[in-house]
Amino acid sequence: MRTHVQGQHELGQNFLVSREIIDAFVAAVAATSGPIVEIGPGGGALTVPLARLGRPLTAVEIDPRLAGALRRRVPSARVVTGDFLRHRLPDVPHVLAGNLPFHLTTALLRRILRAPDWTAAVLLVQWEVARRRAGVGGASMMTAQWWPWFEFALLRRVPARAFRPAPAVDGGLLTLRRRDRPLVPSRAEYRAFVHAIFTGRGRGVAEIAVRAGLPRRDVARWAREQRVPAGALPKDLDARQWAALFRVAP
Repeated sequence: MRTHVQGQHELGQNFLVSREIIDAFVAAVAATSGPIVEIGPGGGALTVPLARLGRPLTAVEIDPRLAGALRRRVPSARVVTGDFLRHRLPDVPHVLAGNLPFHLTTALLRRILRAPDWTAAVLLVQWEVARRRAGVGGASMMTAQWWPWFEFALLRRVPARAFRPAPAVDGGLLTLRRRDRPLVPSRAEYRAFVHAIFTGRGRGVAEIAVRAGLPRRDVARWAREQRVPAGALPKDLDARQWAALFRVAP
């Protein structure tokens, strides 16, 4: 399926034109359940097949000309003209989906992670952002701060040629799932803890943790039980290792 609507550079509009990627995206959404909120539907390359899933679908599009065309093209969807960063999301369980403008990826992810009620998200983002969020090659501080509440998974790389116009970098198909039970109870304290460890001084996470005030004996036991190699850096820890380290903190 191709869209012939030209994207606007200032809005970061790079539309999907690859049937393979569209099918993979829709398959990932089909594996979820509940109403769908699509972020930035553009010309409707994803909206049309998403509508075929037969689930309630709301599409939030910032460009009025595209929103108008999409209402005519997909009458079964509710198309809202507006900025997703300011859009009020449903207060019932729902699924988020979208090909995110690359230049707004971080802002949109922060909005998504702070939003309540959604259960899963299928997002097409910049390749390096997708890798960092999924912890491939090492997790970012942002990922570590949100891991106790969400699971991140990288499904595949999306070449720049899958878009029109083609962006300067590849994309990545990323999924997020809200955990049924958070791994730690306190969000504010945990996020501050992760920040302190990521920005602390030391030759490895164990030394950083001790310098941050954690008991040396307890940190050593944590490293043994969690099988954390000597010299491991904060980016090398997984979600459960982070949660276990947080429980060591006095």
